[in-house]
Amino acid sequence: MMVEIIERLLSGVASGVLELGEPSFWLPPQVSTVARSVDWLFYFILGVSIVFFLIIVVVMGIFLVKYRRREDRLDAEETPRHNLALEISWSVIPLALVVIIFFFGFKGFLDISTPPANAYEIYVEGQKWNWSFAYPNGYVDADLHVPVDRPVRLVMSSADVIHSLYVPAFRIKNDVVPGRYSHAWFEATEVGEYELFCAEYCGTSHSDMIAHVVVHPPGEFETWLEKASNFLETMTPVDAGRKLYSLRGCQQCHSVDGTAKVGPTLSGIFGHDVSLVGGQSIVVDENYLRRSLLEPAVDVVAGYEPVMPTYQGRLKDGEINAIIEYIKSLTDEEEGGP
Repeated sequence: MMVEIIERLLSGVASGVLELGEPSFWLPPQVSTVARSVDWLFYFILGVSIVFFLIIVVVMGIFLVKYRRREDRLDAEETPRHNLALEISWSVIPLALVVIIFFFGFKGFLDISTPPANAYEIYVEGQKWNWSFAYPNGYVDADLHVPVDRPVRLVMSSADVIHSLYVPAFRIKNDVVPGRYSHAWFEATEVGEYELFCAEYCGTSHSDMIAHVVVHPPGEFETWLEKASNFLETMTPVDAGRKLYSLRGCQQCHSVDGTAKVGPTLSGIFGHDVSLVGGQSIVVDENYLRRSLLEPAVDVVAGYEPVMPTYQGRLKDGEINAIIEYIKSLTDEEEGGP
């Protein structure tokens, strides 16, 4: 009963600080079911910090004036050695504040860590430097699409280094670690598009590792997923390959305008000889491109490191064919972006 009274009291205080659901100077809009509790605790800790900062600064100022050195008072005055009321106050009040912060912090942690049993599950993979989101039907997208007012559980892993998935508007952030799965969940409460970041420095293009969360209105998510999943049937192979080039993060390492990046450019490469590590050379044909996608460490182009991850089991045959057709279309005379 006492805990409920304290929770109602402090919730009333926090509601006066911020109109719930609206952005503030400190935080973006609240668009998930856990955002309110996270924001409340943030403002409570901020308020406590401000109050104690002011108390310390004011008392320090008073002491500086009252106990400053004076010509007529060279010896310090006798100071009290014991004050029971003061000692109890500076012990009990901070303890009570710490207990309140721990209680609501732990309660919020349990809420954020425990997804509902009926949550919609999406697999997330982070790699330098893009995100990919795999849906239950096998479709993979570079942005996270979710239905509104439905809990979503993210099962996350990394293909290379540690990343951290962070959606400020949802108040969720969780590390994405290679070799294991981590989890996060949320329930979006407002339709719209929100930014998704990597919050763990992961290399030179870390700041480019940005995606979007698209929250669909009721009934529209299923329509979008069905249409998006059939893009190989509705687009030409070249256009589908261009889409996959963007969705799968190929543009992070391979340019299509002749510029060398982490990996060699794809512009005008088809049908030409390339030099490999070890001194051999090979003609870039369909077999070479397919092998480079599935076994990238076999034929590494001279001057580049074997850092490309394998797409074995991550690309269907139709998707591989589309990517090959797109690369074949990138002739020297027909260079262009995706």
